[in-house]
Amino acid sequence: MASTPLVDRHEHGHGHRHPAHQFETMEQQKESSTLGMWLFLVTEIMFFGGLFTAYVIYRNMYPDAFAVASSSLNVPLGAFNTAVLIGSSLTMALAIWAAQVNRRGLIVLFLGLTMLLGLTFLGVKAIEYHDKFVEHHVPGPTFNFEPEHIKPQALREIESRDPQFQKHTEIFFSLYFIMTGIHATHMIIGILILGVLAVFAKRGKFDPEYFNPLEMTGLYWHFVDIVWIFLFPLLYLLGAHLHR
Repeated sequence: MASTPLVDRHEHGHGHRHPAHQFETMEQQKESSTLGMWLFLVTEIMFFGGLFTAYVIYRNMYPDAFAVASSSLNVPLGAFNTAVLIGSSLTMALAIWAAQVNRRGLIVLFLGLTMLLGLTFLGVKAIEYHDKFVEHHVPGPTFNFEPEHIKPQALREIESRDPQFQKHTEIFFSLYFIMTGIHATHMIIGILILGVLAVFAKRGKFDPEYFNPLEMTGLYWHFVDIVWIFLFPLLYLLGAHLHR
């Protein structure tokens, strides 16, 4: 008999308003989850910070090779993906707003749009990866970088200054695939989490009193977007001036 009220609350979709057994209040639970997410993001900042540091060090060591290799990337596709991720941050924020005003249908809609934009980003990235495989710009035994978009005379001058030009451009593409690949992995994880949240939202789990999972996922998603905001200019725009 004592368990009946709890069952009734879950049946009406309000069981989530009661804190987990290890917390005394919903406010305490929210503060704990927020702190946990920020601590997680700090570890992510340190992780990506190490990659950015490695990139900057090699960029200063081999500026010509990195600039020429960067100039071979598809800037329009990179710019398009940047716009896509900025749009996905907007739809993620709108999903949280929809929960605050108790619009269940809009929560599902905006979460769906966020996932769609994320998948669009990954699709464009897959096209770029495919092109690099076809061009043999993937580090390994078949790596062969021939920058046809650079004037032959300018290329000869660069190679005279850097006898190991091919090896150093391979370092650039190694960092390119590592950094963008890890970023894409974070995108995939985020899309899977958004899918789970969309199912919960459709079942009425979120309302103005409880939408903390949306907020925490929003923090994660915005962080992933910000990482790309740094990756795009570092990887794509470094050698844009070298085109004919």
